[in-house]
Amino acid sequence: MLSVKKDHKPFMAKFKLSYIAMLIVLVLLAISALPNLYPNKSWLHVSNAPHSETQAVLSTNALVTFLNNQGLKVEQGLNNQTSINILLNEPTKSAQAQAAIKAQYPHTQVKIVEHATSPLWLQEFGLSPIKLGLDLNGGVLFVLDVDLDKAIDEQLVSAYQQAKSIIIKQKAYGLKVLQTGHGFEINAHPNGAKKLTPVINELQSRFANLAVSTTSNGDIKNAKFTYSEQGRSNFDKEVMSQTLTTLRSRIEELGITEAVTQRQGKNRIRIELPGVQDPTEAKRIIGATASLGFYKLKEIGGQTFDMQSGGTIKLDPVPIFTGEHINNATIGRDDWGKPLVQLSLDGQGGDAMSSFSKANIGKPMATVYSEYSQNAKGETVKKSEVINVANIAQHLSSRFSITNMKSQQAAADLAVLLRAGSLTAPVTIVHEQTIGPSLGQENITNGLAALMLGMGITLAFMAMWYRRLGLIANVALLLNLTSLVGLMSLLPGVVLTLPGIAGLVLTIGMAVDTNVIIFERIKEERRKGRSAYQAIQEGYKQAANTIFDANITTMITALILYGIGYGPVKGFAITLALGLITSVFTGVYVSKVLSQTVYLKMTKKAGVNAHA
Repeated sequence: MLSVKKDHKPFMAKFKLSYIAMLIVLVLLAISALPNLYPNKSWLHVSNAPHSETQAVLSTNALVTFLNNQGLKVEQGLNNQTSINILLNEPTKSAQAQAAIKAQYPHTQVKIVEHATSPLWLQEFGLSPIKLGLDLNGGVLFVLDVDLDKAIDEQLVSAYQQAKSIIIKQKAYGLKVLQTGHGFEINAHPNGAKKLTPVINELQSRFANLAVSTTSNGDIKNAKFTYSEQGRSNFDKEVMSQTLTTLRSRIEELGITEAVTQRQGKNRIRIELPGVQDPTEAKRIIGATASLGFYKLKEIGGQTFDMQSGGTIKLDPVPIFTGEHINNATIGRDDWGKPLVQLSLDGQGGDAMSSFSKANIGKPMATVYSEYSQNAKGETVKKSEVINVANIAQHLSSRFSITNMKSQQAAADLAVLLRAGSLTAPVTIVHEQTIGPSLGQENITNGLAALMLGMGITLAFMAMWYRRLGLIANVALLLNLTSLVGLMSLLPGVVLTLPGIAGLVLTIGMAVDTNVIIFERIKEERRKGRSAYQAIQEGYKQAANTIFDANITTMITALILYGIGYGPVKGFAITLALGLITSVFTGVYVSKVLSQTVYLKMTKKAGVNAHA
């Protein structure tokens, strides 16, 4: 009869390396899970606004005294070279303190920043706690609808206007532009047929997705312009991508560092703003669809624009440059103390301004402000008005100013929008939800209580029902939870939501289910008369295929949920998918090692014969 020791030697020698690798993985995941024992704290970073003309001197003591007088007790106040950092006794009131500071000190920038409290050696490795979702951290949720149909209509109107301008510039007499239901067409009479092709080429160079089809009707040649299905698809993708980029830039301008901005469906965008409790300012900036353009005046022809001061004016439909070429915008005041916006252009915008101003010194240039709004019928309409007409006094380059602003607030808002970029399509906030920080903390408490309760009952059941094997399962279960938390902390972009906590609870059940299948198989092998070691070997071997099949089908479901879900649903899918990976790892491989070592030693000490 073979001894247990001799029976183990070949196996242990063969898999010794895999055991070491398994141990290393468990240790690394446990270390990455450690920062969750030290949750981040919300600090207020108060500094002078970088785009303000007023640079006030801030005092830490004055700021702390002000907050204490407002009933917002300060735990700690630190002053460094760039900002004053404030920690409240109740960090959940950070948003309230942020609003109070902005009202008292209007020329300051106040950001809510998460500070790590974990040991420095963990921070040096770049490890941090799991990011919390909106339902656990509190904040504001916006769902925006992007009007792609309106954007395509505006694009066709712009192409129509530019087609007329190109015909005039090329002196293509005999060509006539007419608007149609879904685009426009250019009619070429016999004396202008040869000039049609150059006009089409220049127009398509400006509008890459514009499709053209030419037909002949007697002596008249027609060129119809519209968007093909592929062109429309490309245009929609470009608009959504540009809208996402612009919205993210605007959120950064608001000082929100942990925002989630993602596409939802074909034409909607979901924005989560953790830590924001007053959505008024965010709504005003995020939902604004303002754009800016600079135009040359036209005495003959041109496009008619309303003036902000009253009346109308004729402008060239093709702008000299638009807001997309603005690198920076700051507010200031002119010699008479009136607000203005100082602009800094990129290379392309600077070249366009330089060329235009050099050739038009002493001539006027108009600044057109455009914004989408809804009329009484609920229809989205675009309102464009000339906010400034100024003579070019000298050769300008990449820096100049917009004057005659209505108010300091209007100048500040315009500067923010120009720094962040303009939206090419109107957006409408179709859903808004505010979650208070106290509710988020309550969700965390209740969710963790459910997790602990479920885990406690499971551990007790496994220990009573399976005895020694149950203890092995409980150790594997704890390792599974630790590994899952460590993996979620380690992977970028993973956010824990309230449904994600539900996913953790489900993971515990699935991990136990894995052990139950294996242990029942081991008991069956023991009833057949196999030794403990052989029963363990056969139990894990026979159950492995069933476990893998079950987890693969669940993984497919999790991936589908992740692909089509948003917000909390996606959070649940991430937790479920990662939980499946850690459950198989700990339930099949780790528990097998524990069973082959710890369990057999426990059995031998208890006086049970471990041999056939």
